[in-house]
Amino acid sequence: MSELPLLSVQGLNKSFGELNVLKDINFNLEEFETIAVIGHSGCGKTTLLRIICAFEDADSGTVMLDGARHRRPDKDALMLFQSFDQLQPWRTVLGNIVYPLLATKAIKDRKEAKRLALKRIADVGLTDFADAYPHTLSGGMKQRAAVARALALAPRVLLMDEPFASLDNITRSMLQTLTLRVCEKYGISMLVVTHSVEEAVVMADKIIVMDRKPGRIKKILTNPVKYAPVEQRAVFTAEVLGLLGSLEE
Repeated sequence: MSELPLLSVQGLNKSFGELNVLKDINFNLEEFETIAVIGHSGCGKTTLLRIICAFEDADSGTVMLDGARHRRPDKDALMLFQSFDQLQPWRTVLGNIVYPLLATKAIKDRKEAKRLALKRIADVGLTDFADAYPHTLSGGMKQRAAVARALALAPRVLLMDEPFASLDNITRSMLQTLTLRVCEKYGISMLVVTHSVEEAVVMADKIIVMDRKPGRIKKILTNPVKYAPVEQRAVFTAEVLGLLGSLEE
């Protein structure tokens, strides 16, 4: 493991006009680690992800990935969105995964790209739907396919912007567990933005609690109960909810 953090965000500031969205954001994401970012609506969570992914520029500060400035979108820091419409509707599940592998030249041989795509499809439990088109899939299945596509590109960091928020509780819980399992299997770190404290406690090794007005980090919590029984997670969840409740609306 490198002595440098996998992802380092230092002194990040962002304003839209007179509105301070992010102010002096500092944290590190280590290899094989998952961090959740929680906070009230409007505290800058999604803007933070978009800057890390290089979809937007910060006013000041740095984003370092593997010790180098991360200035443009690439497959090393991939973003997974909440929308169910992330797949190309004219391609099958298999085609949606093979295409970016070839387009980014992550793999140049079509047979090898198909082999890898089928492996990732199996990882998310969609083997029987490899030849299905997105309009025939449920919301949860579409998200599983989107996860498989992201994992096939082997990102260093998977950035997730409330990817399970629109799903029912049972499907959401299943996808939380599945995504964690597959990312741990392939050594992919995650930065997850969520409104759900329960989701943060289930998925994350650390939890960043965002303050508001302007968007600062209120506290970074180490999660001691990620793999603990439900009863123990409930106690820590209540503590985090209490901290959120103490922040100004």
